[in-house]
Order: sequence, then C-alpha cells, then structure tokens
Amino acid sequence: MKLAILGAGESGVGAALLAKAKGLDVFVSDMGQIKEVYKAKLATAAIPYEEGTHTFERILESNEIIKSPGIPDKATIIQEAIKKEIPVISEIEFAGRYTDAKFICITGTNGKTTTTLLTYHLLKSAGINVGLAGNIGESLAEKVIDNKHEYYVVELSSFQLDNMYQFKAHIGVLLNITPDHLDRYGYDLNKYAASKLRIAQNMSGADYFIYNNDDDIIRNAFDSASFGGTTIPFSLQGAAGTKVLCEGTHVKVNVKFFEGDIDASRSALIGKHNQYNTMAAVAVAKLMGVEDSQIEKGLETFENAEHRLQVITVSKEVTYINDSKATNVEAVYYALEGIKQPIIWIAGGVDKGNDYSALQDLAKEKVKVLVCLGKDNDKLKEAFGRIVPVVVETTSMEYAVRMGRLLSTPGDVVLLSPACASFDLFNNYEHRGQRFREAVEKIVLKK
Repeated sequence: MKLAILGAGESGVGAALLAKAKGLDVFVSDMGQIKEVYKAKLATAAIPYEEGTHTFERILESNEIIKSPGIPDKATIIQEAIKKEIPVISEIEFAGRYTDAKFICITGTNGKTTTTLLTYHLLKSAGINVGLAGNIGESLAEKVIDNKHEYYVVELSSFQLDNMYQFKAHIGVLLNITPDHLDRYGYDLNKYAASKLRIAQNMSGADYFIYNNDDDIIRNAFDSASFGGTTIPFSLQGAAGTKVLCEGTHVKVNVKFFEGDIDASRSALIGKHNQYNTMAAVAVAKLMGVEDSQIEKGLETFENAEHRLQVITVSKEVTYINDSKATNVEAVYYALEGIKQPIIWIAGGVDKGNDYSALQDLAKEKVKVLVCLGKDNDKLKEAFGRIVPVVVETTSMEYAVRMGRLLSTPGDVVLLSPACASFDLFNNYEHRGQRFREAVEKIVLKK
C-alpha cells in the first residue's frame, strides 16, 4: 500500500513514523520548509520526503493520503486527489486503526486545551493508564507506535474532525460552538457545527457524549433522536435534562452508576468558562470510575497550560495573571467576568476588528487602570477612556508591569489579557506571555 502524507509537522511526521513501523510505502510532502527536528526524525526512519513543493505525480499514485489539519480541502492537490477518488484522511483516523486503546476526545471552539489537560491530569493522577495527544501538540500516531496506554485523551480541532470517518470516541466532549474558522466552511455556521458534532460519530450504547446543554447552537444542531450512544449534558443554568450541574463550588454528577458531588473550591481555574471546562472534565473522570476524593485532589493540584489565566505570582497581596492567549474579546470577557478583585488590565496589540462594547460594563465595574500595550491604542482609548479612571499607554512590557506594580494596592489583580493579536510588538502570544513573566520576575520579584 502506498501512502502519501501532506504536511511534515507534528501530525504528519507522527503518521509517517507509524506508517513506516507498520511496513507501508510512505512518502511525505510539504509545500513549506520542514523544521530540522522533523527532518531528523524522517531521516532516521529512512522515510523519503520533499519540501517547498508537491510532486503531484508521486502523491497521486498513492492508495491513500493523510492530510495535515492546516491544509484546506480547496487546496489543488486535495481537489486532484478527490477527482481520482483517493481517500483523504486525518492522522487521527489513521492512528485509530492501529490500537485497541479507547479514546476520550475533546473539542469545542474555546476551552479545548484546558479541558484536555485537566481531564488527562484527573485520570493520570488517579492511576489510570492514559496518554495525551492531538491538537494539544503531540501526535497520536507516534504514540500508537509503542501503544503503551489503555486510554488516550485527545484534543481535536474541527479541521482534524473533518477527515475522520471510521474513528470512534469512547467518550466525546463538546464544550461550545461559536463562530470561528468560517472561511473553511463557506461562512456557514451550520457546516462548522456539523464538523464539531463529528466528535459523536459512530458511537454505540457503551459510549458517552458529554455536551454543553446551555449552548443553543449545540442543542439545535445535535440530533439526539438518531444518536447511538449515551448523552451526558452539563449545565450552569440548570437546563432541562442536565446530568452534570455546577452549584456554587460544587460539581454534581447524576448519571446512573456514576453519581458524585465534587467540591471544586480549591481549583485554581478562574471564571465561568472554566466552570464549564471543569464540569466536562469531572464528568469524564466519573465515567472512568474515579472517586470523588481523587477528583477533588486532582482539581487542587492541576496547573493549567501557560498563558491561559495563569497566576505568575502573588506579591504584597497583588496577584499577577498571564492571560496572553486571550486574543479576542470573548476570551477577555471570561477573564474580567471571572476575576472578583479590582483589576489593572494590560491590553492591546493588533486589533482584529474588535467590538469592545461587550466589555464596557465589566470594565466600568472592575477595571481601575487600563494599560494600553501596543503601537496603535486609539480604539482601546476610545472604548474605555470615559469608563476606566486611569488609562496609560506604552510599547514596553516592562513599563506596563511597572505601572501595574505602582498603581496597584493589596487585593488587586494585574491582568495581561490583550484582546488582540501580538504581532506589532511580539512574535506570538507565547512570546508576549513570556515577556510578561520575565518583567514580573524582574520588577516585582526582583530576580
């Protein structure tokens, strides 16, 4: 069998290594430049590859093509494959063929990474033999080569779900659906929703679909009547039929054989959106047989991924929080809504057509200082200049943190939650978050 792999990033190289391990004739092609670390892996495994081009003749003589998630279906090489009726699948679909492990799959427009990491942490800390893979940045296919785990927690983007057909999750989680990546779906929200709902495909009676019962788009798009598995809706609002409910600091699970009442008060996760994320992860843990006390301990010891409402330090009763991943208004809303203390808010960067009106009431209630960190701050100043008592602007992260330290009083929070892309002053949101941490360590902790 001849297999062509398009894209030589984490997923593509992982798929290539698995294909080679299974004795398939594999060829890797990437229109861009391949990172040295991936070239080394391909060379060590004696896998032929090309970069900077696609050799159509060689690719289209394959029996099957594995497509990296970032390549759209409208790409010429994909259209040519479709004309020749060559199956085009995802790395996840391919990996699923070579393991008997069960998959716990998590998707949603927002919160995927936090929920995936939390779910993995709850299960692993309870002693379950579980691996972590998918959109989190680790290839499922490469992990399947050694096949050491009974379960895998897999974060899935809509792009990965689009090219999955026979793959089945034992537990599927859908956190939310809001308009995103619509250019890949003909600017049709219904098509995007259908992509997300592929998380529940092929399920049977022994499988579980955990979904947000407060999300109107999910409720309208999900055809529960024809669904083959068991539904586990979760809700903050007490929606009818809910089986997982958050009441104050307690998560209550009411599923036959899996009931629980979990105290989440010691969790470090902040905000309403993280209550949803926590409900989903707790529901998975209960379905996997984890005891309430083990879940509570796991919630207490969990540390979220960097740049997502990450507490850097508390100094002189002032908390410094890195939320650099918040590159849109909705993400900042979650941050401002979830923090109860007065806020010195560091925001700004490359505006993506933001409408800040949704943040104005929260800013008026909670923000005492706005530090505009960007080359063009006019839109931020216009939106909040009459609402926030103090507005300053800078192009220096160190100056922004210095202002936070100078203008804060005990009990305040200095919050980096930009609402904007980072490319005017930084390489990416990770770079921006790292610079924030470095500035806090230098100026506040004086390291």
